[in-house]
Amino acid sequence: MFLQWHRADRRKLTLQINCFSLLQTNLPIFKLKESCVRRRYSDFEWLKNELERDSKIVVPPLPGKALKRQLPFRGDEGIFEESFIEERRQGLEQFINKIAGHPLAQNERCLHMFLQEETIDRNYVPGKVRQ
Repeated sequence: MFLQWHRADRRKLTLQINCFSLLQTNLPIFKLKESCVRRRYSDFEWLKNELERDSKIVVPPLPGKALKRQLPFRGDEGIFEESFIEERRQGLEQFINKIAGHPLAQNERCLHMFLQEETIDRNYVPGKVRQ
């Protein structure tokens, strides 16, 4: 079984930091075998908080927020630096693969919404997905 992310075009990636665009999976719990979503770092934070609040799984950490990279008068490109973007992308990909591969997390409605819905309804009713 697999869950595979493909990242957005690099030109888009520099405009919308930390987006993923295409999800492919053969995990039977997911209704769509392919979905196209765009997610920001704050969306990953939302998912992590939802899973910690409503499930009994140990949620892995997210890569750091990079607050220092947003300070003015730095000698680099800050959060737009290519190496930072790639490092964060890899960290977010590891995070989502650990979550999506966890049998208990796979039943969480918030994960399904995160992976397969175009927009995240932050007023959703938490619960389990029925197969």
